[in-house]
Order: sequence, then structure tokens, then C-alpha cells
Amino acid sequence: MDDSQLLRYSRHILLDELGIEGQERILRGRALVIGVGGLGSPAALYLATAGIGHLTLVDHDTVDLTNLQRQIVHTQARVGQLKVESARAALLAINPTLHITTLAERGDAQRLNELVADADVVLDCSDNFATRHALNAACVQHGVPLVSGAAIRFDGQLAVYDPTRSDSPCYACVFPPDSSFEETRCATMGVFAPLVGIIGSMQAAEALKLLSGAGKPAVGRLLMLDGRDMSWSDIRLPRNPRCPVCSVAHP
Repeated sequence: MDDSQLLRYSRHILLDELGIEGQERILRGRALVIGVGGLGSPAALYLATAGIGHLTLVDHDTVDLTNLQRQIVHTQARVGQLKVESARAALLAINPTLHITTLAERGDAQRLNELVADADVVLDCSDNFATRHALNAACVQHGVPLVSGAAIRFDGQLAVYDPTRSDSPCYACVFPPDSSFEETRCATMGVFAPLVGIIGSMQAAEALKLLSGAGKPAVGRLLMLDGRDMSWSDIRLPRNPRCPVCSVAHP
């Protein structure tokens, strides 16, 4: 690190659990963020401020006026722009030394597999089960930790899946791909604005812990927040020995 970086990241360096070594690991880290909406906005912002080495943003959508209630990386002046380019402008304004790759596309399973192979950590900030399962399969295949977040109405979820650990379940262990789940979207169900900020910020925190080696990531746990009374539920997640994804990859 040069003198400017030592000053910029001094409050991280002061942390005994992180220090110079942990910050240097963050500076070398490569994070893939799928979705730059409600969850991806705070997640990307905190990864950027923390000095992530390389950030890849994937989102096919454009900024809409209805997004601004909760998607804090975007502004009214950028309505109509691609979300990835709007986010890029905001992140570089905070930290101009960032290396950012923007992909305005809806990645299919093959494309996501390619992107995951080049990442050290993946943040799932998407809003549909097809993308979530494709990301999970790619993370299992390449041994890349997955930080999964979800938020709708007043309810939020966070989980970390680390295929490098034999005791960690994968996303498919918890939400089997052959099960039917109702797709819920903010456009039809609504979402409490600060909720996505809470969950997205936690996704960034877990990703930074994984990259730096600081703390204990929330592997094997499903954290659920009820924003109505700010109560948390913490459910332990066992690995499914018959999981069609991770049991095949790691028998």
C-alpha cells in the first residue's frame, strides 16, 4: 500500500482482526455482484469504500424513478441510464482508484459460470430463483463462497454458503431446485426502503470478512429479519447429503 491507501484505509488497519494484512487481501480481492438494485446498491458501495481490488457488476436493467425509493447508488439525474453505468459513476466518485467491470446483461447459467470462475467471492443480489440456482451451481463447481441476500415487504434474509468447507450447505440444500417457490417482486409486493440497505450492507460485510480473513462468516446459518419489530431469527442450516448440487460436486 502507498501512503494514500494507508491513510484512506486507516480505520480498517486499526482493527486488530483486520490490520494491514487483511486490508491488503481486500485490495487484491475480486468480487462479483449480481444485481445492482436494492441489495446491490449498498453492497457495491461498501465494497468500493473498503477498497475491493476488482468489482464486477452485472445487471441488464436501467434506472427507473420507482427505484430511487431504495436503490441508493442511483440518482434522479441518471434515470434511464443502465444501472451498471449509474453505479460505476457513483462508486468511482467515492473511490476513483477502483477497477470496475460493468456488464449490462442478464447472465444465463453458462455466462454466470464463466464470471464466477474469475471471482474470489460472489454476492447474489438478484431477485429470481433461476439466477440464484445458476449462481449457486457455479460457486459449488468453482469453490467460490456465495453471499446470498433477499428482501421483500418487511422481511429480509442473509446466508453465506462456502463450498470450500465440508460442513457448509449450498443454496440448493436450503431451497431445492425442484421445489416450487412463489416469485415475489418489489413491483407487486412492495419493500421497506431501509430493509434492503440493512441486508445489502450485511452482504458486503460478509464478503469483506471472507476476503480478509477477519471474524467468523455466517456460514451454515440463515439470518432472517422481521423489520416490523426488528427481530432476528438465526436458523442453523445443515448440509443435505442428497443435495443434487453439492453432494454431486463433493460426494
